Formats: sequence, C-alpha cells, structure tokens
Amino acid sequence: MVCNSTYNPPYFLRNGAAMTAYTALWAGRDWESTTPHPEPVYQQIVFTGGQDVPIFGWVAIPKNAHSTIIGTYGITGELEQQWFLRLLGRKAYAQGYAVVLFDWRAHGKTAELSPTLTSDGLYEGEDFVRIAAEAVAMGCPPKCWFTGYSLGGQLALWGIKAATDLEIKNIDIAGGAVICPSLDSLRSLTYLVTHPFGKYVESRIAGELKKLAWKLHHTHHGYFDPAAIARANSIWGFDQELVIGRLGFSSVEEYYQASSGLHLLPQLQKPTLILYAADDPLFHPDIVTDLKAASAKNPDIDLLLTSYGGHVGYVSSKKCQRQAQDVDQWWAWNRILQWIGERSDQQLEIAAKQTKPTSVG
Repeated sequence: MVCNSTYNPPYFLRNGAAMTAYTALWAGRDWESTTPHPEPVYQQIVFTGGQDVPIFGWVAIPKNAHSTIIGTYGITGELEQQWFLRLLGRKAYAQGYAVVLFDWRAHGKTAELSPTLTSDGLYEGEDFVRIAAEAVAMGCPPKCWFTGYSLGGQLALWGIKAATDLEIKNIDIAGGAVICPSLDSLRSLTYLVTHPFGKYVESRIAGELKKLAWKLHHTHHGYFDPAAIARANSIWGFDQELVIGRLGFSSVEEYYQASSGLHLLPQLQKPTLILYAADDPLFHPDIVTDLKAASAKNPDIDLLLTSYGGHVGYVSSKKCQRQAQDVDQWWAWNRILQWIGERSDQQLEIAAKQTKPTSVG
C-alpha cells in the first residue's frame, strides 16, 4: 500500500543533496539539544548471531516495557558515533519500548570480536532474529520490531524475512520499519558515480570502508590479504576484493542481485513500513517506480513515499511539526513510532476478537 504524506522540510532543505549534506555534516553537532528525552542507561551485551558470530549491542529496558525495538545503522560507523540511531533509542525508550541497538558485522566492537565480513543482509537477517531471541530471554518484551536506515534498512528487511523463515519460540517478531533502505546496490552504485555529489559521497564511504578493512586486518592478524585491502579503493572494490569470495559469489553483480532489498519485498509476510524520499541523491531515481509497484502488490508493506527528505534526513519544518503534532524535527522516527503504535493496537484488536468466546443462542 502506498500512503499519502504531509511531510515538508524547511525551505532551504527542499533539495535531496542539500538535505543529505545537512544531515551528514551538520545536524549531528547538536542533536542532543533537539530532543527532550535523555539517553537511556544501556547495558552492553555480546549477542550470538547467525553462524555463532558475536554481535556487540546495547540494551535498555524501561519499567513496564510493552514492546522491543531492535535496530542498526548504515554502511559505515559504530554505535558511539551513530547519533541518528541513538536518537531513536531516546525516543523509543521514552515511549515504553525496550531498545536494542547493535554494531552489525564488521562494524564497531563487533569487528573487534570477529573478522566476519558483511553480507548486506544475507546473514544479517538471521542476526536480527537471534538478537531478538536473546534480548527477550534477558527480559525484553517478546513483541519485537526491527528497524534500520540506509544499508541498515536493507538488513532490517532481511531480518523481517528471516523472522518468517526461522522458527524461534517465545518471541513475536511483529514486523519492521525502515528509512531510505538500500534496495538495488547495482543500479545505485552505477548511478552514484556519475554525479559530482555522488562521487564525493562514494569516495568518503570507500575511504571509511578501507579504514575498516585495515582495522580488521590489524585486529585479526593474518585473516586478510593486505594487497587486497590496498586494491579496495571503492565500495565496489571493497566487495570485489574482500567480500564476495568469502560468500561464494563469482562477481559483485551476482552478490548485489542476491542481496537486493527490492527483490526481497514480495517475500515479506509481516507488517513493514518503508519511508522513502523521491529526491534521495544516493539511489537511482528509477527505483521509486519499482518500489511503488512492489509495495502495491504486497499487502504487508506500507510505503510512505515523500517528494523531499534526501537520504536519511527528513528534518521537518516548524509548520510540518505543528501539523503532525511532533515534539521535534525528526519526522521519520516520529512516523515510525506512530506507525508501530498503530500496528500494535490493530494486532491487539485482532487477537482480542480471535479469543473472544462466541455466545450460544
């Protein structure tokens, strides 16, 4: 289903590249002052993901928690610096959610625990489910929702699929919600390097991936070939030199096709919200048409498609905040928490009707 949106950014951010640059380079400087909610007191946990890969995470459980939100971030980074994800943690915790945030494979402290590289969702989907099971076992509410943004959004989509494929007792993976998920890496990377802004972004990400590879090399001695790391000078090159061989793929194209979030959408069988901006400068514009078609065919998907928003930006104008009755400018997280709340209420109503005894006349 394609949903209507009333989102509007400030006038100077009504451009995808401007919004993306503002969010990446400026908004994180004072993010803590934009929200009234304090940081939860997180407990540090090492979960066991798929294939017994150790996954580092943070867990916070408020009193009388009603549900659990599990999330991760995009292509590079680590929990400490992921202010946008930590913002969700504050907002969700204040609304009574247990919060689980984690460094996904080859990122942050997870990279220190294991040399296992990324798979763009092929194995991270199971990680989401395994993390949910362990979080519930330690006291988080059993109803769990998966979330993420950018490449982390693609991972969360794979988690939603894995929740159907895997039979895990005592947990209820209710669904998930994602912001600007990566859906077609093959098309988007090809598109990205044809534009000046895209080239700049790709170069920055490639540099961070190269740093990550060297960190893994120094932490896990002898596991990686230094010559291969030296050749990995682009996102494509990182996957070509370090990832696809370990996953059994013969080419980067084959790998991207297999992990594609777009191809995954018809297979989702749990409620899923996708927030996507038509002016996202990191993804090929034609993906919007395919995303709308796939969402229209799957009744479990709600697509909230906006004209503006950039890549994981969605800073709202004052007028937009008033219209939505939001407490702050973070429109995307506010919509995700609103949608999860509404979906949870619907599920409770359905469950109540199913258990209601029938009268005998």
